[in-house]
Amino acid sequence: MQLESELTCPACGYKSTETMPTQACQYYFECVQCGLLMTPKKGDCCVFCSYGTVPCPSIQANLSCCEKSK
Repeated sequence: MQLESELTCPACGYKSTETMPTQACQYYFECVQCGLLMTPKKGDCCVFCSYGTVPCPSIQANLSCCEKSK
């Protein structure tokens, strides 16, 4: 399971590599360059599923979104 994902800000395009939590979904992430508070797109469970290069651990483990990964 991959725990790092590169998030891309939809407003300014800034990219940052972040470690994904395994015990909860991350609904908010603030871009360090422009300050945009990212939230999941409709139908996605977290910012990593919406703006990351790797889906969140729950999705990687074929669990329902935001179920605890083992």
